[in-house]
Amino acid sequence: MRFSLTSILFPVMLFLASCTTTSIQQKEQLVLNLDLQTSNKNKEMIIEYLLKEDLQFAVDFDKTDSYKLGNNILKSDLKYFCNSFIEEQNIFLESVVFNSSRDSNKKILIVYSDEFKKIAQNLKNKYPLELYFLIDEENYKNKIDKILGRDLSIEKHSNMSSIDRNINIEHSPRIRNDISKMYFLINYDLGKTIVPIFRSSALNIDFYSSTQIFHNANNLKKLVDFENTYIPLSKKIIDNISNKKKIDSIENEFEKLLISDFLTIEKIYQNNLFKSNIMLETGPTKIRKNQCINRNLAIWKISSNSITNRS
Repeated sequence: MRFSLTSILFPVMLFLASCTTTSIQQKEQLVLNLDLQTSNKNKEMIIEYLLKEDLQFAVDFDKTDSYKLGNNILKSDLKYFCNSFIEEQNIFLESVVFNSSRDSNKKILIVYSDEFKKIAQNLKNKYPLELYFLIDEENYKNKIDKILGRDLSIEKHSNMSSIDRNINIEHSPRIRNDISKMYFLINYDLGKTIVPIFRSSALNIDFYSSTQIFHNANNLKKLVDFENTYIPLSKKIIDNISNKKKIDSIENEFEKLLISDFLTIEKIYQNNLFKSNIMLETGPTKIRKNQCINRNLAIWKISSNSITNRS
């Protein structure tokens, strides 16, 4: 459901005015006083959340020197959290993809676009012996064949076939056998095109990516393009999104969940509701006073069966 900021703020002011004569029952409600500066887009999501909650609240978006919430919530260091949602995924993926227990005789192929050059370079500085492949939308099919070694297999078959064109030689191009994992640092527009190509050639190689690879998808069913790719995401997040009949984008749904988590933790601090374990919209976590929060990420393997059953 969409709200304009103007149409939301008017009933909010009426609601706040009514709070001056609260009943005993209302006084027992939770209280949330919020001072922060952020974009109109985020303001609307915050107000939309608060109007659905059974609590007394007051919001000031204009207070000088108040907490500043960046417009890009997924990449912002949300208050109370140790890292942004995206950075936490990157840290988690690095620990999984580049773990010390992997086969030392095989390499990891990092496929990245211009948008992710900085992240790829940081990984290259740490892990210089791995394979790094910058890709774009131009002639990507031939580039993929080259990086996988398929071009040599195709060339060899072509040379053999040219010896006697009356002989039909069946051929399935083989790829290099020294790659154990592929790590994709690309967006949705590029990912939905090239990941299926890699998958058709590299059936026995594990694929990994952050959620950025499908942020612009507007339906969970479209994730079938990333079949069998490992994503650092809790089951609860997927459940939350799958319950929606229609969404603008998966990225927008993530933003709403992060706003909900931020306000839930703010509510916990202001009402002294600390527990050892809290179930946030993005998954279970531990909240300790005056300690930053790490999200409890898990690895989710995309499968067409699970997506179809959820959507």
